[in-house]
Amino acid sequence: MTTDTSNFLEMRRRGLLAGGLATAAGALMAAPDAHAQPARAAAAALPAQVPTVQVALKVNGRVHSLTLDTRTTLLDALREHIQLTGSKKGCDHGQCGACTVIVNGRRINSCLTLAAMHDGDEITTIEGLGTPGKLHPMQAAFVKHDGFQCGYCTPGQICSAVGTLAEIKAGIPSHVSVNITAIQRATPEEIKERMSGNICRCGAYANMLEAIQEVAGVPT
Repeated sequence: MTTDTSNFLEMRRRGLLAGGLATAAGALMAAPDAHAQPARAAAAALPAQVPTVQVALKVNGRVHSLTLDTRTTLLDALREHIQLTGSKKGCDHGQCGACTVIVNGRRINSCLTLAAMHDGDEITTIEGLGTPGKLHPMQAAFVKHDGFQCGYCTPGQICSAVGTLAEIKAGIPSHVSVNITAIQRATPEEIKERMSGNICRCGAYANMLEAIQEVAGVPT
């Protein structure tokens, strides 16, 4: 009886162990599928294709007809689709000004605006201001006054400087303007305030100011 009881208990113990292992294995095999089901459901809810838009960007006098993801920024359209890499991607948050371009005569941060918003607009990048053989006066002044060091921010600085003088000439006020006479004069204070959105890590600000004042016809 003792032997039979021992054998019975041993068989029962082994059966319980085997059953427990089978249950655990089944749970492990089912777990990935359980986690996968919500992921498959989420994927099924996504659109089959990314929404696109047809855009005609007039850049530096040339029209570029593009099919773009609706989320494409103007900066990425210029750099990745039109291959105009002069406009730089610095912070990509509108805080450094390296991506500054001129749209319909006004300077903007191209990283903060969607390409789809500028269908048909007149866009000027650093490549459209001048050429190596015929520099824009602002480009030439930056070279003359050594208004750059590493050069990464320079395209945005120059585009912003051109926009700054256009704003002053048009009498568009800034935070430091006190009257129309002050607006239409390119004083150091006006220039510094208007250029404050363009950051230079190398610190070539004094030389840039001299270059901008020279183009504005203001003695330095």
